[in-house]
Amino acid sequence: MRMRMPPRMTRLRARLALAAAIGLLGVAATGAAQDVPAVDVQGAWNAESYILSDGTAHRVAGRIFFTGNDWTVLFFVMEGGEAKRGSGEGGSFTLTGDQLLLTHRYHLSAGEAMPGLAASELRMVARGPDDDAPEEPCQVVRGGERLRLNFPSGNAMTFTRSTRR
Repeated sequence: MRMRMPPRMTRLRARLALAAAIGLLGVAATGAAQDVPAVDVQGAWNAESYILSDGTAHRVAGRIFFTGNDWTVLFFVMEGGEAKRGSGEGGSFTLTGDQLLLTHRYHLSAGEAMPGLAASELRMVARGPDDDAPEEPCQVVRGGERLRLNFPSGNAMTFTRSTRR
């Protein structure tokens, strides 16, 4: 003889089963994301453009370097062939799939106001290995010899391969 459950108990079991299924899907999705191979960023890349979240694009000149788990960038925002702003930054990084986490240990910047960018006073920061350093999670997109870093601000920078490995 089969025992019949009250409707309330049946709904509870259905909800628990649904929650378990959603949990398994979440675990499967997380596992799949971890299995995605890291985007190859190693080497030197020529800076091309700095694109603001509002769509304003500025031409930039400079390079970003990724070696092992260290990075350094030096770039200038250009206007009419003249450098109007500049930044040198660096530190360490980790890369999981297309998620790049930049740790900022060094920063030097200054610049004039430009469309979409306020003037920036001279800023110099150097942090040691035992100092807390800001981290910047970015998405990295690579298409052949082109690289794009999407920053949490909504801004992005584009690069082309400078050296072949």
